[in-house]
Amino acid sequence: MNGSALSSRSWSVSEESLRRYVRFASERCIQELLSASEAGRFGNAPNGWKVVRHDQNGVEISKRDSGSLHAFRSRRILTSVFPEQFIRVANAKQWEGDLVEATHIKDIDENLSVIHLRFGENSKPLFRNREFIVYERRETMEDGTLVVAVASLPKEIAEGLEPKKKKNNSTRGLLVESGWVLEKLEDASCMVTYVAQLDPAGWLPKFFVNRLNTKLVMKLDNLRKFAQTFPPHLPHF
Repeated sequence: MNGSALSSRSWSVSEESLRRYVRFASERCIQELLSASEAGRFGNAPNGWKVVRHDQNGVEISKRDSGSLHAFRSRRILTSVFPEQFIRVANAKQWEGDLVEATHIKDIDENLSVIHLRFGENSKPLFRNREFIVYERRETMEDGTLVVAVASLPKEIAEGLEPKKKKNNSTRGLLVESGWVLEKLEDASCMVTYVAQLDPAGWLPKFFVNRLNTKLVMKLDNLRKFAQTFPPHLPHF
């Protein structure tokens, strides 16, 4: 069997092997998100993050060089918003507004699932005719910080779980370690950190992808307005 045939094969993994992989990968993603949320605060080392701008809504936009595709981070204190409110809008389905279909593939644990996201021809360039097979893990830390980790499964494992349908012409993209960190502050507010690193695959040049990734993390204000529509006293998840 030649190399191209090997690279195109899907992996048929056991339930236990899949569980171990996703648990490990999501735990690593959570630690990366927590590190990103702390970087550059209180005078500590920036861990590679560099502030590139502040928008008119007070959102701090940063980037970290990571090969040809950069990771981007937005951070803001949201007043009159509790983490329990914002957690309702911080999920895999909120990565872009033109989602065509979100299909639950399976639960790994009570707070850890695998999801298929599909976007259509009318979506924005990063997502146009794209699909993603991602895990979503929602975790509460000992200090009460809420973390939502979302990232793609390796393509070989994803293909084994959800083969591409012949009628589906979508390109399968890759969402690298990404997600939200929500920290409750003393008053009725919270600090939200949002990290995204996306490789849409296909024909888009890398410099264009990096520019669009910058815009992807600038949606905190829209999510804030949506979060405020939920009751402020919601049960912890």
